[in-house]
Amino acid sequence: MARAYNFSAGPAVLPLEVLQKAQQELVDYNGTGMSVMEMSHRGKDYDAIHQEAIAVFKELCGLGDEWSVVFVQGGASMQFAMIPMNFLGAGETADYVNSGTWGNKALKEAKKVAALRGAKVNVAADCQKCIPTRQPVEFCWTPGAKYAHICTNETISGAEMKSIPETEAPLIADMSSDILSCERDYSKFAMFYAGAQKNLGPSGMAVVAIRKDFAEKGPDTLPTMLQYRTYTNENSLFNTPPTWGIYIFGETMKWVKRMGKENLFRLNAEKAGKIYAAIDSSDFWTGTALPEFRSNMNVTWRIKGGDEALEEKFLAEAKLAGLSSLKGHRSVGGIRASIYNAFPMSGVDALVSFMKDFEKRNG
Repeated sequence: MARAYNFSAGPAVLPLEVLQKAQQELVDYNGTGMSVMEMSHRGKDYDAIHQEAIAVFKELCGLGDEWSVVFVQGGASMQFAMIPMNFLGAGETADYVNSGTWGNKALKEAKKVAALRGAKVNVAADCQKCIPTRQPVEFCWTPGAKYAHICTNETISGAEMKSIPETEAPLIADMSSDILSCERDYSKFAMFYAGAQKNLGPSGMAVVAIRKDFAEKGPDTLPTMLQYRTYTNENSLFNTPPTWGIYIFGETMKWVKRMGKENLFRLNAEKAGKIYAAIDSSDFWTGTALPEFRSNMNVTWRIKGGDEALEEKFLAEAKLAGLSSLKGHRSVGGIRASIYNAFPMSGVDALVSFMKDFEKRNG
């Protein structure tokens, strides 16, 4: 059976060699006579998987011993609530950048916690409803804020933050859709996190990198599983972690290391550039993000005039051609190609060729 080119925004494409290795080791991992899914999370065989996954990720991000990398179930959406629960107390203020759907979701959760605690959430920038879509460039930060929160890439709007803002408050970033996809100085953050199902592995958990001293700022009166210190102090082993997801995460990080970060970053820019060039070279298509904020991970566009019937035809014919999951998010419609780290260049070339052929037949 031929594999489709999977443009899904998440769960998303994984490196083929990682999937093939997992297939080979599914029943018998490394001669243990059991699957990773059957291993005790306290045993030495799983412990080696766990520790290596963390070590390679820290190496790729340039993180030292002052950092912890932990695995939290509930995805990035759980982080939207855990962050204010740990770091926003009575009478305090947190800054949030509302850059789109996901920035807004984080903002809404923070406001819920703030209302319960007698705290305040300041919207430092708001471009959620801007069309064409973009990321903010001007911010109104609160002096003495307990932290500032940003989303570096908005998957639905296709807008990416090309440079990280400077803040006095500890900076937290949702990097679910562009982590390890481009050059970033991760030392600028007190914490960054990502739902695993885009660039890191399978769905079902968030990977959280957090400075140990920052994790300790959370109150110890919170329920145990909602405290970051529970994860940092116990190396994510307080309870049974998502062992299979961590195994695939580790193999994916080793794949990134073999690829070489600089090579991967270059390929990501080239993949996106080919699609944007096809959009810009024709009057048939129109991009939906301002050029200076166009995402390398989620390319979003429409057929000019917003012809929904023609877009549906495009999507149906693309699927028959082996180009899967190109439909834009249900909240905005249109077309979206999510081309994360593991997405092959051959799939981009196939899409661009199909776009040209479709335009020729329908333009």
